[in-house]
Amino acid sequence: MKIDVEAHNKKKAILKGMEEERQAWWPHWRELADFYLPRRYVWLQTPQERVRKVVKNPNILDGTGTTAARILAAGMMNGITSPGRPWFRLRIPGLEDQIGSPERVWLDEVTRRMMLVLAESNFYNALAVMYLDLVVFGTAAMIIYEDSESVIRCYNPALGEFYIAQDYRLQVNTFAREFTYKVHQVVAMFGEENCSETVRSAYKEKGSRLMEDVKIVHLIEPNLPGANGYEVPRVFPYRECYWEAGVTGELLALRGFHEFPCICPRWELSGNDSYGSSPAMDALGDVIQLQHETKKKGQGLDKMVNPPVIADIQLKHKPTALLPNGVTFVAGINNVGVKPAYTVQLPLQELTLDIREVQARIRETFHNDLFQMISQLDTVRSATEIDARREEKLVRLGSVLERFENEALDPALRRVFSIMNRARLLPEPPESLAGLDIEIQYVSILSTAQSALSVIPTERFIGLVGNIAAMYPKAVNVPNWEELLRDYGQAIGVPAKSINPPDVSQALNQQMDEILATREAANTGAVAVEAAKNLSETEVGGGANALQRLLGG
Repeated sequence: MKIDVEAHNKKKAILKGMEEERQAWWPHWRELADFYLPRRYVWLQTPQERVRKVVKNPNILDGTGTTAARILAAGMMNGITSPGRPWFRLRIPGLEDQIGSPERVWLDEVTRRMMLVLAESNFYNALAVMYLDLVVFGTAAMIIYEDSESVIRCYNPALGEFYIAQDYRLQVNTFAREFTYKVHQVVAMFGEENCSETVRSAYKEKGSRLMEDVKIVHLIEPNLPGANGYEVPRVFPYRECYWEAGVTGELLALRGFHEFPCICPRWELSGNDSYGSSPAMDALGDVIQLQHETKKKGQGLDKMVNPPVIADIQLKHKPTALLPNGVTFVAGINNVGVKPAYTVQLPLQELTLDIREVQARIRETFHNDLFQMISQLDTVRSATEIDARREEKLVRLGSVLERFENEALDPALRRVFSIMNRARLLPEPPESLAGLDIEIQYVSILSTAQSALSVIPTERFIGLVGNIAAMYPKAVNVPNWEELLRDYGQAIGVPAKSINPPDVSQALNQQMDEILATREAANTGAVAVEAAKNLSETEVGGGANALQRLLGG
């Protein structure tokens, strides 16, 4: 596909600028890969190492850091987006959930179908990779494409392979990457007619040339006008293009997107940085110290068990046996023998304790105490205390969870919803929902626990009202009890079907008031009858009773 050479050079200049911004992070990412995931990110190796296919693991002697990172990633996967339980629901802002209403039925059916698509695609596998990237490198990426077999297909570009850029709102809106495909993969993906002469020649020769590497450049950006050959229909807010590295004026493919297909969450941002920081960065010093101490401990043990020795000159070129029960024969035994060159007295207990302290700091930095709280308790605790401890620790993940929902889950679910809607995989919505925005509500374990923190003031307020009511009964009239209970139930994750809608609740309240009024009237009548009976049985003299005198008889 021929395009304007000048416009193509401008796109290459954009990628060059994105690469320069990323270059400041690249050495740090490489160090993180060396000490956490050395066998995974070949794109963080030097070009010479990639050519030689060098795969090394020389820096990890104690795997506490890697294990802690995987526990945090697995805990977030299970706590935020568990495949085994619902973790989101759809709702209409401003409308109360009414069980059995057409709107609620439609929203529930859409949620069910979306969960089915997510489960039957590779979404959760890609999400697990993204969590691990996020906790180690602070920046992760996943691309969601439409797929004819599983509706959606997700891909995880490796760190060091991609670049990102932000708009003025500090949201990622440009994504680029450089990756390598084999000749046969390039032809299968883009078509032989769109490939360069070099690729077409290799494909025609077949044989080993089909396995030659071809470097591909991939760019996804806003579909702005003035691209000189890059334009796609204006109905698409975003466009993507592919070209072979080193080839100018030719594209492999060009197409548009209705939504930005790249999901790029960051753990924590500083200022207007495009890339985020991570717990692994915070723990890197402790991880390096741990590897150093573990190495020195091993060296000390080696020197204690098998120390360097000095030997008598008479033993030179003589067979010696220094193993247990070994015997060495010499002509004379005066001043003949082998002894340590120096004595190593390793403070093994102190060193072991210090290593354990470093390991504990690493696990704490990775929030392992949150996800392994019960297994780490030294005594049996009550459920209330465990909940209180969990809520206390969840405060540390509050901003991270909110950012992840905004930067990862919201765009991912909106992308999936739109793809399904265009494929006519969603039921026809009720007319009452026309023009209304659909809101995503997260009901995962961590989201619910975070929301539950907001009810603490409510609990304190209810307790205060209860205490004051003993001295001042009118205090119970201050709270709006019905709204208070509804907000409380929603905050702690009570299902909507378990709470009566306001109209049902109002009807039940009216029915209860009528029953109470009937009972009160019945009780009043019974009291009057009993009083009349007592008066009629009370003699007041002259053959008359108190009731007759009261009635004037």
